[in-house]
Amino acid sequence: MSVPPKYDLLNRVLTLRFDESWRKKATTQLLSNHPKRLLDLCTGTGDLALRLYKTAAHGTEVYALDFSQPMLELAREKAARREVKEVDFRFGDAADMPYEDGFFDGVGIAYAFRNLTYKNPDTDKFFAEILRVLRPGGQFVAVETSQPDNPIMRKLYHAQMKYITAPVGGLLSGEKEAYKYLADSASDFYTPEEMKKILLKAGFSKVSYKQLLGGVAALWTCIK
Repeated sequence: MSVPPKYDLLNRVLTLRFDESWRKKATTQLLSNHPKRLLDLCTGTGDLALRLYKTAAHGTEVYALDFSQPMLELAREKAARREVKEVDFRFGDAADMPYEDGFFDGVGIAYAFRNLTYKNPDTDKFFAEILRVLRPGGQFVAVETSQPDNPIMRKLYHAQMKYITAPVGGLLSGEKEAYKYLADSASDFYTPEEMKKILLKAGFSKVSYKQLLGGVAALWTCIK
């Protein structure tokens, strides 16, 4: 997929800027155990990595990994505009990361978790690799779309994804198939409790979650 010129702006519009507040919650959780090294996995255009760098204690190392060179270029440009040179943006595969065992105190992922877990045959590899690069006691924090418990709100959310997010995102970005996939995968994604069970089965010792905005998104915190 190519990256639309106004990719970030489009995300803000389609989420009514809630993506920023939810990313902030993920940042707060990742910093709660006073980490020395953090990874923004599937960093995209670098928003979580740059927020972590801005918010973390002085000396905290922030790394960012993505499999899309165009996304990484946008992330590096954004970092340069903000005069941030310390974030290590790197091209790499989430199933084969270029880091040592136990290298990170925390790994975060914002709005790409669904891509790793929704009908993806390599999901087990991704979880195994995340566990490998985390130190014992380290935490994996994921913020992603979810499913509201309330059936009426769930139907409204699915309708919004199908009739607003998919057509508007496709029209403004020129990437109709990408935004159709977004709507379809978000509507069919796991409930928070289903994902909790998947994460525990993957090998995390403790998993908790918080539902956001009535459950249209969720924040999972997983401990190695």
